[in-house]
Formats: sequence, structure tokens, C-alpha cells
Amino acid sequence: MEDDDDVRCAVLTGDEAGGAFSAGADLKDPQTHTLASAAAFIKSLPKRRSRAFEVLSNFSKPIVGAVNGYAVGIGCIVTFCCDLLVASERAEWRLPQVALGILPAYGGAARLARWVGKGHAMRMVLGLPLCADEAHRIGLAQWLVPHADLMKKALEVAGHIAALPPLAAQLAKESLVTGLDIPNLADASLVDLYRFAALELTEDKAEAHRAWREKRKPTVRGR
Repeated sequence: MEDDDDVRCAVLTGDEAGGAFSAGADLKDPQTHTLASAAAFIKSLPKRRSRAFEVLSNFSKPIVGAVNGYAVGIGCIVTFCCDLLVASERAEWRLPQVALGILPAYGGAARLARWVGKGHAMRMVLGLPLCADEAHRIGLAQWLVPHADLMKKALEVAGHIAALPPLAAQLAKESLVTGLDIPNLADASLVDLYRFAALELTEDKAEAHRAWREKRKPTVRGR
């Protein structure tokens, strides 16, 4: 998908039959959250780094999460790796890790705080559930819809993104995501000047400006 120019946006959702976005780790397995040794942990680090969180976080194209039900534990953290979230009225977020004697790994707490701020994040990290209405109110979910309309809305959002000049959408996402790691706003602004200059040289920029002047929809090709 990363290298497929026909893919301009991705929609991530759960199994509708299961009624959950993701139920999290398999707690019925006695080996879950059990470390055999320090050596085993060190050897597992490369695999741990390639898990869904990093794959999603490093995906260059916008990702729309369609949260159709419970998002628990690891599954909850996955939603924080999306770029936009559409929530069904049945959606609910839960981070039960602390109650299980562990914590939300893979930067779960910090990822959440970037969405909703320290206070709201702390509430969830310490195990208090978050319903769909509240998720929408505090800005975790950008849209809240009846359950039957979830995928319709998610695909509508994805369709809007897919119609944009893809290189501009990609660099706009990169600007926001990486800019959060730049403490100095002046430095973030400087980096954006180079992105802006690169986009000025694209065919899509010329076509989009021409279409605006001619009062028509542009035909963009990712060039």
C-alpha cells in the first residue's frame, strides 16, 4: 500500500461480526505479558519494533480509523496511531493495563496525550473507560455517527482525502506529525518551507491552481 500510487488513503476498522474494533491481547493465554528472560526480551526487540503501532505511525498516507465497538488495550493504542477517527455510537476505549500490573506500552500514554492532553490521557491510562460521546467531545474522535452509518462516513472522509493532490496530503501529514517533535516553532516553519518549495514544482500544484481559476475540479495524478 505504501508504494501503490492508486492508494491515497487507508481506512482501518474492526471485525463487525465480533462487535469490537479490537479486544486487545489474549489474556486466556498464561504466557501473555510474561517475560521469560532478559535475553529473550533483547532478542525480541526487532520484532517488537515492527509491530502495528510503528507500521501505522510511519505510514506516509492518511489513515482513517473507523471505531466500530470496543477498542481495548493494544487495540485502543492502535486507534491513537490513526490520523483521523470516526466513532460509532457503540465505540468505547479502554486501557486496562495498569489494573493488570503493567502499563500501556509502545508509547500508548504519550500517543494519547498528543490527541487529548495530559489530563484526559491520565484518566484513561489509569483505567477509566471512555465512551463514544466523550471521545468526540474531547477531540479523540473527529466524527460521531450512528452505528449503521459508520463505514459510510469513514469512506466519505477517505474519499475526500483521496481526491486531494496526494503529494500535498502526504507532506501535510508529515508536517503535522513530525512538527509535534520539533520544540521550536521557527524550526518547524523552516522545514515547511522546503516542503512547500517541493510541492510548488509538482504537476498537481499547477493543475490545482489552473482548475481553481477555471472553476472546475482538478485532475490530480500524484506528480
